[in-house]
Amino acid sequence: MSAVARIGIVTVSDRASRGEYEDRGGPAIREYLNEVLTSDWEPVARVISDDQPVIEQTLINLCDAEGCCLVVTTGGTGPAKRDVTPEATEAVSEKLMPGFGELMRKVSLEKVPTAILSRQTAGIRGGALIINLPGQPKAINECLDAVFPAIPYCIDLLEGPSLTTNESRIVAFRPKKK
Repeated sequence: MSAVARIGIVTVSDRASRGEYEDRGGPAIREYLNEVLTSDWEPVARVISDDQPVIEQTLINLCDAEGCCLVVTTGGTGPAKRDVTPEATEAVSEKLMPGFGELMRKVSLEKVPTAILSRQTAGIRGGALIINLPGQPKAINECLDAVFPAIPYCIDLLEGPSLTTNESRIVAFRPKKK
């Protein structure tokens, strides 16, 4: 029996963290993961403000103390002054994974020209992959559809729990065993 994967889901939003705005991003990520993953997993959800020290501490806590193998953030990736999620991710990551952001922007640019303003990124902290997504649920789904085929193998390489997918929805890439 494989370990239950703990997955951090972080909504970065001043308004949602104050209760002034309904968090739609975090629930969209959870719904997506419920639809795509067939392996056992447990969400570790947080709704926090757009403060870089708060974001950094949350990411560190989810990776180091909570034992998450994957942390998915939503929000704070645009050009506005308070959008600092990528900076926080880069500050706490040991390795950057720029291909995730590149692919997400490519896919998003096919839908909307303002996707060029998004600064999604990804990084590795210890045994965890951190991925920054945009804030809109539709964009969250489009971006996850693009990058999710690579996520289970990345978690394998980090020696994390095996993530399996509903192959009628997403086929995870894993190299063929020789």
